[in-house]
Amino acid sequence: MAELARGDMNALGELVRRHQSAALSTAYRILGRWDAAEDVVQETFIRVHRAARGYEPSAAFSTWLYRIVVNLCRDALRKRRSQVEPPTDLRDGRAAAPPSSLEERERARAVRQAVDRLPERQRIAVILHRYAGLSHAEIAETTGSTVSAVESCLVRAYAGLREALKGLRES
Repeated sequence: MAELARGDMNALGELVRRHQSAALSTAYRILGRWDAAEDVVQETFIRVHRAARGYEPSAAFSTWLYRIVVNLCRDALRKRRSQVEPPTDLRDGRAAAPPSSLEERERARAVRQAVDRLPERQRIAVILHRYAGLSHAEIAETTGSTVSAVESCLVRAYAGLREALKGLRES
């Protein structure tokens, strides 16, 4: 960020190279649409560029970046709710690493749908915890919450997912 603040655009390219994939995966898991996730990630790095001169690291860069991604996703979800949404069967269902067998694909689809049905705060917490690998403290920092609120949210979310997915048989 210091190099970017000095005007080195190669530094922005390096930040994008290092963090774009994780940011895109997180945005897609929150929004459920690649086009919307790509828009969020593009806007994220525009904001990173704009903020470079005033950036003061109070947390890890990745935590700060996830906060931007999550806030932009929340804005996109609010905007989407105010518009007519297409049926879910028209959404692009690509996954980061497609499961190989039909059973694995069905399980992945069921998990994705169960996560999608979680309340927004729980869904974001699960995505940041399970898929982005953030700690409870990092999730709290990213979402502007407390660690105990994140822990409570995750307990409720995982309980809801266990209930929703109890019909899946273990392999």
